[in-house]
Amino acid sequence: MAGHKMESAQDIRLPPPFTLVRLRELGDAFAHAVSIAAEQGAGTLVYVGRFDLAEFAVVLEPEEPLTRARRAFYAGMAALTDALIAFAQPETEITINWPDAISVNRGLVGGGRLAWPQGAAEDAVPDWLVFGGMIRTVSMTGHEPGLNPLVTALEEEGFTDLMSNQVVEGFARHLMVALDSWQEHGFDTVAKTYIERLPREGGLRYAIDENGDLMARRMGQADGGRRPLVPALAAPSWYDPASKGPRT
Repeated sequence: MAGHKMESAQDIRLPPPFTLVRLRELGDAFAHAVSIAAEQGAGTLVYVGRFDLAEFAVVLEPEEPLTRARRAFYAGMAALTDALIAFAQPETEITINWPDAISVNRGLVGGGRLAWPQGAAEDAVPDWLVFGGMIRTVSMTGHEPGLNPLVTALEEEGFTDLMSNQVVEGFARHLMVALDSWQEHGFDTVAKTYIERLPREGGLRYAIDENGDLMARRMGQADGGRRPLVPALAAPSWYDPASKGPRT
């Protein structure tokens, strides 16, 4: 019965047009979403019911060639940080370490990643994209809070009683807003939200190129450098393959 109570406490309600696929605690939301993306289609959201980790992945069906469609990654990251901001205490600092890692008060809590069909042509519209996210809600390391200031969990940063399902529900709502805004007003609205989450570096201004690369420009200089998105997505900076969760 205890297991049943945990399930009911983690009920998840998604707005249309999302369709929920739920996995058991040892499941891999990202891998599962990739495996069913072609069959299940847009709006399929895979969720793993864990109390210590908000783990999910959503299938998207873009209408642009792959080289531009990957910018959906930024919409997912903006939606995930917006969901956390909605539950955060005042003055909580929530930032993105480009392109994929999310920190709360400068401690890593998780991040996002992106998949697309293997062998898909850059200039063709891909059949699907999968955006996956993980956020550490409760620390399971057994270490004292604050022992490693570069790593944290939502529970340690004032997100009292926030459960994994609420993070995912918030993400779904904010993703709909981001995608609607992109469709109505262009990608710049998504880019602006994402860029606002980047740590402030003196004199640098950022923009996101059509292919998803981050462009940096220093005040008074023509060019401050380009950070390519595709190589960065190949190995998520926040993810530990051994533990299959955010780095500790």
